[in-house]
Amino acid sequence: MYVVERVARYAQEFRGGPIPAQALHHAKRAVIDWHAAVVPGAVVAPATLLERARAEDLDRGSAALILGRPATARAAALINGTAAHAVEVDDIFKFGIYHPGAPTIAAAFAAAQAVRANGEALLRAVIVGYEISTRIGAAMGRAHYRFWHNTGTVGTFGAAAACAEVYRLDAARFAHAIATASTFAAGLQQAFRIDSMSKPLHSGHAAEAGLLAAQAAREGVTGSLDVIEGDAGFGRAMSNGPDWDIALATLGREFHITQMTFKNHACCGHTFAAIDGALALQRSLGVSAPEIERVRVATYRPALEVAGIEQPATAAEARFSLKYVVATALAHGSVRLAAFEPARLADPGTRALMQRIDLEVEPQLDAAFPGQRAAQVEIVTRDGRCERHLQPARKGDPELPLSDSELEDKYLELSAPVLGDKRARALLARLWRLDESDTVAFESA
Repeated sequence: MYVVERVARYAQEFRGGPIPAQALHHAKRAVIDWHAAVVPGAVVAPATLLERARAEDLDRGSAALILGRPATARAAALINGTAAHAVEVDDIFKFGIYHPGAPTIAAAFAAAQAVRANGEALLRAVIVGYEISTRIGAAMGRAHYRFWHNTGTVGTFGAAAACAEVYRLDAARFAHAIATASTFAAGLQQAFRIDSMSKPLHSGHAAEAGLLAAQAAREGVTGSLDVIEGDAGFGRAMSNGPDWDIALATLGREFHITQMTFKNHACCGHTFAAIDGALALQRSLGVSAPEIERVRVATYRPALEVAGIEQPATAAEARFSLKYVVATALAHGSVRLAAFEPARLADPGTRALMQRIDLEVEPQLDAAFPGQRAAQVEIVTRDGRCERHLQPARKGDPELPLSDSELEDKYLELSAPVLGDKRARALLARLWRLDESDTVAFESA
């Protein structure tokens, strides 16, 4: 069987049984975390600009934007998928170097609203999308990540699989949906090496393209069944010829959705270990930012390649500046959305501390990537003290997970300023009971 047929068979088998309790709980966590990302992302560019660009597809249709505005399913997938990646707080599957939630859940909601699916069907689709796409992402590996943005490429598979499950496609049509999705997959890393809005658009495009692939397959459009493993296929063209037998070995036996990283900082995930390590050292030394003479961060190479912007001038650049986020953490105690407001970006103390931070690649930590995201941080104080700390994982990683309570706090911090506290809490309660709901509609603001 071809890869697309194997994942389609998995989906059919999973559809026939109950959702395991652990997978169900983690699917709810993923949906709550998606709301924590999409709500604040919906009121900023580029999502707000996309509403203007796609105006003809809004105020009509069978789906909705996150704040309740009616939309066609494809417009909802595009705009919600973009919004969910806009403020850099969406989930991560570290082995796939990939944010599965933003495109997968956006597409699943759009499809589910269009066919009036219930909450359990939505959660089942989210699980299917995560399980298939995370394995494709892990198989494509570091060779893929050199040039491609996995959330744009691999996210297309997550969206297509989730929508194919919502539509309850038979095995043949499901396989064709995945085959067509593979040739829609795109998103270049160069698109966010300087200031631009392209990165969140990758997620939105993946959601829309995956939805389209599933819609087309539902109507009988076919794809090349060998497009993933073929000689000119996805695996060879965009990676180094992955071993798909290894990639799919645990499909149906282990649930990757239980191994998500939920972000604890509002910036590039490659910076998190350095932020966590710097804050741990600061607490140990008992020093303020002005008392720090020098900071050295040694970590894995992609962290420096992706988040190596030296002098960020905009919020988008600052989220991908390891020096900036470490300095702002040490100066202000956290890296939340406020860290990227104009006053913070121009803060003289933060800018001065950035000049005292050195970055380097640590070979052992680099060799452990992507399975481990670690950083070694050293701080030298002005009074001559020096301490070093190895941060082996990031707060929010499966090894150091956010508890349900901490996840709720994150959601409320990010959504309440947009929705209001009362409405945000009511929505949270509904999301914890989503599997009991007859509808997955968004309420109007």
